[in-house]
Amino acid sequence: MKNWIGAAPMLIVGLIVGLSATTASAQVGDATKGERVFNMQCKACHTLERGGASVAGPNLHGLIGRKSGAGTNYSYSEVMRKFGIEWNDRTLAAYLRDPKADMPGTKMVYAGLKRQDQLADLIAYLREATK
Repeated sequence: MKNWIGAAPMLIVGLIVGLSATTASAQVGDATKGERVFNMQCKACHTLERGGASVAGPNLHGLIGRKSGAGTNYSYSEVMRKFGIEWNDRTLAAYLRDPKADMPGTKMVYAGLKRQDQLADLIAYLREATK
């Protein structure tokens, strides 16, 4: 009983932190705000329209549901091709938060988007703009 009483505060703190933590994939983003994030953070390297050019990074048209490293007109890193994930809200959130940590060896030089609200907004925009 004594051990339980001592552990109770830690358990409560853990539950509060666990329940209050949100991820971009669970948040509902604002695509309008996400377009601004894209224009400021991503547009220099990526295009979105069907048949758009690959600049420093690949064209992102059709991104949602596509396998990592699967696209045309871009030379993906070996790690991106072999990673084998399907891009969705959850996998994009993890990757865009910290590309080098999520996929060591990626060619993407972007340091990552740390603000959860901006991450959720960007993903909402990408979901719409890359259809």
